[in-house]
Amino acid sequence: MSTPNRRQPPVESVKSAAAASRQTILDTAARLFREEGYAATSLRAIAQACDMKAGSLYYHFESKDQIVSEVLSIGVQRVFDAVKSSVEALPPNADLTTTLHCAVQAHLGALLHAHDFTSANIRIFGQVPDEVRAGHKSLRKKYEQYWQDLLIGLQQRGEIRAGIDLQRTVFFLFGAMNWTTEWYDQKKSGLSAMASELTNLVTSGLKAVPASASTGSKAKQGKP
Repeated sequence: MSTPNRRQPPVESVKSAAAASRQTILDTAARLFREEGYAATSLRAIAQACDMKAGSLYYHFESKDQIVSEVLSIGVQRVFDAVKSSVEALPPNADLTTTLHCAVQAHLGALLHAHDFTSANIRIFGQVPDEVRAGHKSLRKKYEQYWQDLLIGLQQRGEIRAGIDLQRTVFFLFGAMNWTTEWYDQKKSGLSAMASELTNLVTSGLKAVPASASTGSKAKQGKP
């Protein structure tokens, strides 16, 4: 007696379903890492939140550290890609304020809109094992260097005064931008307005312009 010929699902359909399951695991893990931290988020907890059996996760990932490693990579890469594409769309001769505002707004937009991945990255990077952290230093360094090179180019064009430590400037900017995940309220301020405030803080500083300097400037222009 012959065995009935059972129709197998198309290979592409199987691949698509596997990719969707894998992404669900990553999305869920990113949310849990952001909410609970690295140590408190177990494979069992991720599986339960995905409505899967714990063993099913091993079809896609070898370990919790492999999951967290990918979550960290996605968080940094999404921000990096957003900033790079936004800056590359600017005219080649864009000035300091325009360039910095564009880069800051792109960083903030990606940071806050890809909230689980980027916030998890910021919250748990110091909690993960040393070997996981070491594996991400290259990508983070590459992103930091991108910003530093951007500022160096502006400095070479005379947009930034000589003698400024641009590496420290980048660290200052990253600290200010990344901390917004803890306090930003879109009901109170739009991303563009917040980017403008940070850009102006960096380019102009906090010091008020003395009245005498303002008067002198007007006099040079022949104004009363």
